[in-house]
Amino acid sequence: MSHRPLAAGLALPLLLTACASGTGGPSAATAGTPAAEPAPPSDVQEVAASTPRLALTHDGGVRVLDATTLETVADLPLDGFNRLNGAGDGRHLLVSTQGGFRVLDAGTWTEPHGDHGHHYTSSPRLTDVLHPAEEPGHVVAHDGRTALFDDGTGEVVVLDSDAVADGPDGARRLTTPSPHHGVAVALADGTLVVSEGTEDERTGIRVLDAAGEEIASSDGCPGVHGEAVAADDAVVIGCEDGALVHADGQIREVQSPDAYGRIGNQAGSEASPVVLGDYKTDPDAELERPTRVALVDTRTAQLRLVDLPASYSFRSLGRGEDGEALVLGTDGALHVIDPETGALERSVPVVAPWEEPLEWQQPRPALHVLDGTAYVTEPATREVHAVDVVTGEVWRSADVGVLPDELAGVTGDE
Repeated sequence: MSHRPLAAGLALPLLLTACASGTGGPSAATAGTPAAEPAPPSDVQEVAASTPRLALTHDGGVRVLDATTLETVADLPLDGFNRLNGAGDGRHLLVSTQGGFRVLDAGTWTEPHGDHGHHYTSSPRLTDVLHPAEEPGHVVAHDGRTALFDDGTGEVVVLDSDAVADGPDGARRLTTPSPHHGVAVALADGTLVVSEGTEDERTGIRVLDAAGEEIASSDGCPGVHGEAVAADDAVVIGCEDGALVHADGQIREVQSPDAYGRIGNQAGSEASPVVLGDYKTDPDAELERPTRVALVDTRTAQLRLVDLPASYSFRSLGRGEDGEALVLGTDGALHVIDPETGALERSVPVVAPWEEPLEWQQPRPALHVLDGTAYVTEPATREVHAVDVVTGEVWRSADVGVLPDELAGVTGDE
């Protein structure tokens, strides 16, 4: 349905020290002085429907847009190179910045009231709530759980998604033996999939149950990077020779057809058992500009490669509301792929042709999908475009007044 938004192993076993066994309220191991209740915004107003909003980073801050009109709602100053992550609650974003993950209140939410909900908006704001991290890395929000990974310490923090804005108290905390650029995925039943490695080498994953006990592991994933969750809670982790699939308590290896066939960035959908991934084959390239993507079927642990008419970047991958695999190409088109067959169904021109910059921090067109709409930034013109995923209509474009870098969004349905 389409709709627009409404107004590799280590010599020693990996031991994770659990400081709390649950993700809800504080336990004896994590309880401390409760975090101060965040001050409520002063300009709350009730509105007729949920109000999706976008956030984009730029040099000097984070700009928040109305996702329907693309008008600027707020520009929040914040120095440095900052990254955006969904918090998983429909209202907040986590900004990876100096000192940790800072909570951004996008100022849009819904409160349930019997058989219906009441919708509210307020001015977006960078709150004082910070989840400390030496090197804030990946954030994964899935099915009511949000997992934060600190690359500097190897600490994993898991929270209920609807408690992210309350601060770090009461979280489930785990620490890997060696810090590394890692990732963790928390599932609703308490299962935790977490990478293993060191600063020099990432090798595989461990799977822990809700009590922190290891139930499965694999050291067959060199260069672990990235994750996605598909239908039925199947988790895909990228490797330099394919991927790992964790499903139903089992880990299966997915082999690339090339000796070096790296999947490092993925996009999953609860509507599809197939995960979309990038695909690179040159380990020595300063910057490889691939023209194929990978489709990993979590039912069969098989990989299919799809040829595209153009290259793409790590910010080019997304999924439609019905599971469509979306890739924003350097030819300026949004390419729509059937994940079951690998067929390229259509290519929708959105932005002018572009070239991926050598430095990954430099702005380039980025894709974010929200409520059936694919939002695409165009740094060259300082614009954001809204594309109906099903019809291909570019139904709105707007000059946002800044050079957009990263892009994220919230639905307003909390």
